[in-house]
Amino acid sequence: MDTAVRKQLEDAGIRFVRLLWCDNANVIRAKAGHIDFLDSLAKNGIGITAAQMAIPALYDAVVPETGLGPVGEIRLMPDWSTLTVLPYAPGHAQVLCDMVVPETGKVWSHCPRGFLKRQIDALAARGLTLNAVFENEFFLLNKDEENRIYPADNTVFAASAAMNQHLKFIDALSLAFETQGIQVESYYPESGPGQQEVNIRFTEGVTAADRQIVYRETVRGVAASQGVIASFLPKIFEDKAGSGAHINFSLWRGKANASGDKNAVHGISRDCEAFMAGILNHLPALCALSIPSKTSYRRIRPHFWAGAFTAWGTQNREAALRVCKDMSGRQAERIEYKTADATANPYLALGALIAAGLDGMDKGQVLPEEVQTDPGLIPVEERAKKGIDPLPDNLGDALSRLLGDDVLRHAMGEDLFRSFTAVRRHEWEALKDAELAEEVDLLLERY
Repeated sequence: MDTAVRKQLEDAGIRFVRLLWCDNANVIRAKAGHIDFLDSLAKNGIGITAAQMAIPALYDAVVPETGLGPVGEIRLMPDWSTLTVLPYAPGHAQVLCDMVVPETGKVWSHCPRGFLKRQIDALAARGLTLNAVFENEFFLLNKDEENRIYPADNTVFAASAAMNQHLKFIDALSLAFETQGIQVESYYPESGPGQQEVNIRFTEGVTAADRQIVYRETVRGVAASQGVIASFLPKIFEDKAGSGAHINFSLWRGKANASGDKNAVHGISRDCEAFMAGILNHLPALCALSIPSKTSYRRIRPHFWAGAFTAWGTQNREAALRVCKDMSGRQAERIEYKTADATANPYLALGALIAAGLDGMDKGQVLPEEVQTDPGLIPVEERAKKGIDPLPDNLGDALSRLLGDDVLRHAMGEDLFRSFTAVRRHEWEALKDAELAEEVDLLLERY
């Protein structure tokens, strides 16, 4: 056991270290080890049943089609570089983990974090790295005496009144992020009543996905400590805004941003163009990984600024891929993938995004014509001619597109592909006829 890690924990008065993992349903789970057994924890991790990757968000029951069951144990092995003392849970710390096969010491084939690492390595083989950040929206909610939820405020977009009302929460949240080494960039109340957006700084790929887990845990932990509910569920109120978790990314070569080229027609580098083209080509299948809940598709609608078509554009907030340029306006600085929300396992979503982009690079793909208006306003016949297709309008269709995508299947590997699609198919079949109120009642505090 690293003595510096032990001293950090002892100095902070830590009693329990939570070992976190994120399953195929994107439920964040943990087992905690006591500080007295820290050496054993560091050497052997903590065991979980292999069936943990076969459980849907709905309830604790194994989906048989995953091929996983009661036989077999996997070890959660801590990545101590991710260790944080929890400011909202005194006496507790947490660390993110890889899922490891105890007999071989190798990363398990169903491990989402392992999948992302493989895609990062494949990108590195091209001399490139990826920086990213998840741009989260979430609601603050209260419950009345009859256990009905209602928004914690009734304000509009960017209302300073909401800032004043939630000052205590936002300041506590910002401090909690800072004490865990996460830099806060900006904050504003979002469009929905009680809806918030707190943006953090981008970082390299695996850490970006790790921070999405920490982000969700921190928001919910701080909210709970202040007696409110925080939920990232994509749609809570039928007539109000939904919540996304847009993925902002950029390609880097060494210490230089390689996303832009001021001499290119659209200011996008050739590598980044091919990467974006690959994402657009696989976008209908990617939906099953980046908007993977039945509730997700209540948000992905034309004219909702959610990216409902296979389209890209410069500063076009109705395009699934939005090109954001630097201050000169001459070259791309980052790309925003809008078709994502916080029901997505961040390792799977980001790993699949890279796999799709790499396929575009391998094939030398080019972008279609830029869309400079709301694609939903373009006549259907014209959209068809330009290859601007509507995205799947439900999870069942998205899963069907994923099942037919050999590139993403190969990238994920047969085991992870099977367990993920089986879990999400089970959720779709269970909820496909559900009303929004049923979905909210079941999933509000899962996400």
